[in-house]
Amino acid sequence: MAFCAKCGTQMMENAAFCPNCGQAAAAAAPVAGTSVAVQAAPAVTPNVTTSAMPMEENIAGMLAYFTIIPAIVFLLIEPFNRNRFVRFHSFQCLFAAVALVVIEVALAILSAILHFIPVIGWTLTAILWPVWGLAILVLWVLLVVKAYQHEMYKLPIVGDMAARQAGA
Repeated sequence: MAFCAKCGTQMMENAAFCPNCGQAAAAAAPVAGTSVAVQAAPAVTPNVTTSAMPMEENIAGMLAYFTIIPAIVFLLIEPFNRNRFVRFHSFQCLFAAVALVVIEVALAILSAILHFIPVIGWTLTAILWPVWGLAILVLWVLLVVKAYQHEMYKLPIVGDMAARQAGA
């Protein structure tokens, strides 16, 4: 049996890492009078497509949803414009922004029509805009979290358009 040099937890002899703190087995201290064969951790080869990127692709995909400016920048600047994941999230941000503007114009027209109906129309309009703002906030948080989790989460209509543009 071996003990972890960092936290002192007892480890199996063939364990690569400490089950308590995650310290590599090479740093484990063997029990007096026993010998322990240390197994080296396998070398990790960096991904060629992500090693050339100045930031991780999930971070870039997440940042694409912070207004449309980063989305446009990511579509124009190398190496982001060659990365399918970043391109997808950038295009989805742009298409979703256009769709939200169209929906907002339609809601403004509906709100203007509802203002002609006393009390009921005014009440519906007063409820409509905060609910619309909350829906946009929830959508934005969902897209940011999904991009950070490295998922290509597609919105119903604009997601398919973004996937086609990104080559996904």
